[in-house]
Amino acid sequence: MSDSRKRREALLYHAKPKPGKIEVVPTKKYATQHDLSLAYSPGVAEPCLEIERDVNNVYKYTAKGNLVAVITNGTAVLGLGDIGPEASKPVMEGKGLLFKIFADIDVFDIEVDATDVDKFVATVKAIAPTFGGINLEDIKAPEAFEIERRLKEELNIPVMHDDQHGTAIISTAALKNAVEITGKYISKVQVVVNGAGAAAISCTRLYLKLGVQRKNIVMCDSKGVIRKDREKLTQEKEEFATDKDVHTLSEAMLNADVFIGLSKGDVVTPEMLLSMAKDPIVFAMANPQPEIDYNLAIKTRDDIIMATGRSDHPNQVNNVLGFPFIFRGALDVRATKINEEMKMAAVYALADLAKKTVPEQVNIVYDEISLSFGREYIIPKPFDPRLIYEIPPAIAKAAMDSGVALEPITDWEAYQGELMDRSGSGSKEVRLLHNRAKSNPKSIVFAEADHLDVLKAAQRVHDEKIGKPILLGRKEVILELKEEIGFTADVPIIDPKTDEEKERRDRFGTTYWKTRQRKGITLLEAKKMMRERNYFAAMMVNEGDVDTMITGYSRPYPSVVKPIMELIEKDKDVSRVAATNLMLTKKGPIFLADTTININPTAKDLAKISQMTYALAKMFGMKPNIAMLSFSNFGSSNSESAVKIREAVAYIHRHFPHVVIDGELQAYFALNREMLAK
Repeated sequence: MSDSRKRREALLYHAKPKPGKIEVVPTKKYATQHDLSLAYSPGVAEPCLEIERDVNNVYKYTAKGNLVAVITNGTAVLGLGDIGPEASKPVMEGKGLLFKIFADIDVFDIEVDATDVDKFVATVKAIAPTFGGINLEDIKAPEAFEIERRLKEELNIPVMHDDQHGTAIISTAALKNAVEITGKYISKVQVVVNGAGAAAISCTRLYLKLGVQRKNIVMCDSKGVIRKDREKLTQEKEEFATDKDVHTLSEAMLNADVFIGLSKGDVVTPEMLLSMAKDPIVFAMANPQPEIDYNLAIKTRDDIIMATGRSDHPNQVNNVLGFPFIFRGALDVRATKINEEMKMAAVYALADLAKKTVPEQVNIVYDEISLSFGREYIIPKPFDPRLIYEIPPAIAKAAMDSGVALEPITDWEAYQGELMDRSGSGSKEVRLLHNRAKSNPKSIVFAEADHLDVLKAAQRVHDEKIGKPILLGRKEVILELKEEIGFTADVPIIDPKTDEEKERRDRFGTTYWKTRQRKGITLLEAKKMMRERNYFAAMMVNEGDVDTMITGYSRPYPSVVKPIMELIEKDKDVSRVAATNLMLTKKGPIFLADTTININPTAKDLAKISQMTYALAKMFGMKPNIAMLSFSNFGSSNSESAVKIREAVAYIHRHFPHVVIDGELQAYFALNREMLAK
């Protein structure tokens, strides 16, 4: 895409269909005069008086507890520099957007026309009662250090300058994992930091917390190595001044283990890279142009571990991995500050998450076959859905342990569920199934395990301990795919066509023949059918070799269902097989039956299907309400299909009065509570 086209696309994105990226949306009803009288006068007086009696009630009756201010003066915006408060507003709105979509935190962006530290601090303090937290953004150093220090001391809500600490937290997590991969020791690595602004200073301070030794750090700015004999150093630069006999970046890079770039593009040459120690760790985080081009770096050193701030290369050091989830955890325990313990908790939580099996949806988003911990995956990806329920609990626990949490969490399982619901990455129904499965894992045969996506699903089942997978298919293909995705667990692999499965094939075939010999199946044909994986898998279930089977990935539905219906015996009280789909919606789960098997069921069949669906819904801990769907609403038509549904409802009412069921009715009518009430 050309630069002019990119520019036009960016401008249109911000301008249309309405200017900006965020808006205020009501969270309460406002349709009637009664609603408005509660929202404003006179009803609003009651919560006002409660807050006056106890100021902590502001968290109970207002949005303060989930509201963060993103505040800047526009003096150090992205790679744009001092562009002023108005010009910084698109960036602050964007930050608000990220807070909302990643952690469900509401944001007001505040652009302050004040470069004076005292004036800026006074402004933020004056508006702080509105907010549950303060995210400082794009404020130049050294003023940024003083502003954050004072606000943290003088306010009793979390304050964080993300440019400093966000980059520090993410890069420290990445550094921890990179050092581990290379087999080096954090206390011995030689580190070069190029850049001495707010982010560089904060990063280096956190590296010390991780275990890097101060004597092993060389920091450079635009004038070269920051040495102790240099005059007029700021307090922050003085903190990292060295007495080593090095003066230039090139000299500092000699035999260095780690390069941290928070400066400007193209300041590192291939020669500098070649002079570094074995297995160099290079974080070139200048944006949009890194200190050394990614492709040039990996071409120069094949033993490099490389990270940048860009999304088009592996190992993106992206602040969105940190700030939404750090504030989420801090807000949820009403932390009075974000301290070092909370920042290090985020570091360890992020580093640990990168070592876990990556969800398939992340692979799909980033067009990867299988991301796994290693040189090109040392930190999680921003769209990893686990971030929302892995990082905030770590922050909340650290806040509690360090004594800055005013509302400690007691039920961590419930809290994790709330976090998943906030992001839409989970549902109560799915979690219920997961928890039940984990409490008593069942054996599951994956009938098409020589397909990559199916094998990944089996890997997830194994890693999350929600089942015991058994892999069916071509063994050599499965082993090759297992190696490709890093699925190292020793799980059973069965190829129904091999000689080693002949005894079981014959046994299965004989059992099948005995049930079908009067229905056109010979013994030879029955045994031959057992070479087909869906027949073999279905017999494994029927004979009790496994608890369940998963199939249908690569073959038409009828061909998959047929062996299941022919081979697996029905419960003694069941005369009809039916299918149910579960659809998870914002209004809650909806069970749809029967959408695939019974083409033209009778009234009695419909009654039986509704009973089975009722029982299935109860497995999810729900009290089901059943709607029997039709094109007709409550007798508006006397057609055969409408009458049939009416008779099924009457049958259920008569014989199973505990079942809540109604019909016949249209789908829209069934899902509209107001229409049903009328």
